[in-house]
Amino acid sequence: MKRRKFINNIALGAVGTLGFPTIVPAHVLGGKDAPSNKINIGQIGCGRIARTHDLPSTWRYEKARIMAVCDLDRNRTEDTKKLVEEYYTKKTGQSNYIDVKMYDDYREMLLNKDIDAVMISTPDFWHAQPAMEAALAGKDIYLQKPTSLTIKEGRQLAEVIKKTGRILQVGTQQRSSSQFRRAAELVRNGRIGKLHTVKVGLPGDPSGPVVQAMPVPKGFNYEMWLGSTPYIPYTELSVHPQVGYDRPGWLRMEQFGAGMITGWGQHHYDSAAWGMDTELTGPISVEAVAEFPKSGVWDVHGDFMAKAEYANGITMYTSGGFPNGIRYEGTEGWIFVSRGDYSATPSDPTSKVRAKAIDASNPAILESVIGEKEIHLYHSDEQHGNWLDCIESRKEPISPIEIGHRACTVCLITHVAMKIPRKLNWDAKKEQFINDAEANRYLSRTQRAPYGTDRIKF
Repeated sequence: MKRRKFINNIALGAVGTLGFPTIVPAHVLGGKDAPSNKINIGQIGCGRIARTHDLPSTWRYEKARIMAVCDLDRNRTEDTKKLVEEYYTKKTGQSNYIDVKMYDDYREMLLNKDIDAVMISTPDFWHAQPAMEAALAGKDIYLQKPTSLTIKEGRQLAEVIKKTGRILQVGTQQRSSSQFRRAAELVRNGRIGKLHTVKVGLPGDPSGPVVQAMPVPKGFNYEMWLGSTPYIPYTELSVHPQVGYDRPGWLRMEQFGAGMITGWGQHHYDSAAWGMDTELTGPISVEAVAEFPKSGVWDVHGDFMAKAEYANGITMYTSGGFPNGIRYEGTEGWIFVSRGDYSATPSDPTSKVRAKAIDASNPAILESVIGEKEIHLYHSDEQHGNWLDCIESRKEPISPIEIGHRACTVCLITHVAMKIPRKLNWDAKKEQFINDAEANRYLSRTQRAPYGTDRIKF
């Protein structure tokens, strides 16, 4: 008897050899819990964001199955395997529901044909390369922001996704928050008159202490962790905590990121562009002033003020002196929108002040009904769920790579402006500064072999 026919027979109540009815789990028959009926996901990067955001936001969907985890720190890989398996054990009541596979190198994970998609929750400088390689390996991708550390690699990533046709969702989850969509729709439909000014509140980061080189912890592949960036001696404050999952030090080092201008900046610039109708372009000029630490291990920007001008007449200001959020100002009023729970104060980014999720100069603005023939923006209830839906439908997600790259570009050219104390003119179509060789040197970085996007062929 064929195996499939045999299994079907006993599942329908055939008596086993010992005279007892045989019960066959649904997954053996290809039921709803079968791996073939799930979106099998590998987690690349097992730090704070993966554990507190990406994994919990994804595993709650029945269509998703987290089947593999990868990190260059073996302790974090093992810790996250345990976290995922404990979740599924509690959810299903089956202690052996899934054996999560561990990888020390994401490139080996990408060779696993059972994996349909990956979530990339690595440090900022390890975003673009694994995302490109995942797409070329046929995987769909959820990519934490910022999408890249340079304009050049961001454009490379966008071209790879376009060529491969993979679904890539950028982790700018404010697009799936109703207040940000509502604010953008009201602005786009003229409820505050003609939009002329946007104020974006972003905090800076404090400086850190002077530190000494330390031995690399056992089980941590520090050489690969540095990736395409220059080699520097290991210190815990420049990487991540060896115990716990507090905010990592690499976030505050320019070698690995740009600070809050990309950390929070891509969220707010993405949302602001939604209301400004500039999602697929960029500013025509940018200028900024910023304070940078003069000593210590952490060297990203502190307090700053930036100004960006757009061809449609809108001027956008960004500063830690504004409440953390976005304020749209028009000829007939204003709308302020934020995540709703807290807003960082200008003088101390670690302190928190209660703030409304959405507010306006006149309450009637917020009560306005968007008509059937007016502008209605993409509606998503949750970022990870939208990604999973689009993996199935192959439709464009709410935060596709081209829009993500454009938002990240605003962050990166603002960071360049922090370094060069003059007005910089920007060509959004060519993605370069106009007649400014000094500024254009910041559009790419020298990449340390054998890592880096320069070595990816597509």
